Amino acid sequence: MADTDSVKETKDFCLDVPYRHEAFFVKGSTSLDWGMQNRLAQIFNPASGRTVMLAIDHGYFQGPTSGLERVDVNILPLTPYADALMLTRGILRTTIPSSFGRGVVLRASGGPSILKELSNEQLALDIEDAVRLNAAAVAVQVFVGGEYETQSIHNLTKLVDMGSRYGVPVLGVTAVGKNMTRDARYFRLACRIAAELGAHFVKTYYVEEDFETVTASCPVPIVMAGGKKLPELEALTMAYKAVNEGAAGVDMGRNIFQSDAPVAMIQAVRKVVHEGMKPADAYELFLTLRSEKK
Repeated sequence: MADTDSVKETKDFCLDVPYRHEAFFVKGSTSLDWGMQNRLAQIFNPASGRTVMLAIDHGYFQGPTSGLERVDVNILPLTPYADALMLTRGILRTTIPSSFGRGVVLRASGGPSILKELSNEQLALDIEDAVRLNAAAVAVQVFVGGEYETQSIHNLTKLVDMGSRYGVPVLGVTAVGKNMTRDARYFRLACRIAAELGAHFVKTYYVEEDFETVTASCPVPIVMAGGKKLPELEALTMAYKAVNEGAAGVDMGRNIFQSDAPVAMIQAVRKVVHEGMKPADAYELFLTLRSEKK
């Protein structure tokens, strides 16, 4: 039993200091349980409220696409600069060191390859496995307007129900079919549906016209998808515009790992997202880091 003879009477109750209670910083998440908020804080930087996610989950339907042939060689050097990784459980278990201390967003849907109808996805991850892997969130593709639209939306709602039981947030990813129009009207529809049905944050594409209406009409954070490979200055400009028009960060893949200097590129993206660096300045930083690497 502890020695109680030397215990002093408690005196400092700080009666003149109001009890400290900080509102959670992620949009639309103030009423979530502590575990959900803690996991979201592993993805979104509490200082800036934004995130730089590194998307490397392309292989789940594309196979070893350019830049992802060897994740251990090409991607591991980038991980110190990512706030979170978006990937499959197979790559996480086989390739990512367990010492990785940032957010892990697990791809939870899949099924068809690029050879088939992509919207015909099913849930491909059990929530208990996501918990075993200490995932900060799980991600599901939503094909609004696609052939299997209802099925993909049911995948989302099932995953939200499972995540709610275990305190794991869900990322809804808006997928655009080959024949879908990429405009603000469509993305307002897709993002709002995902949020209304329980997604805790949404990943979608940037559009030049009225993107701010997409972010404003969505009650949870929007994370901008990087999309196809662009020249570095264009990619940095797109990221800058997105966050200045309401996006809570980016989830870039090809625009980072397919760059001729991926480590330099992800550092430049971080400056844009977290510090508001202008695209031209970020591009100069990219060129400087690239030359130092060479």
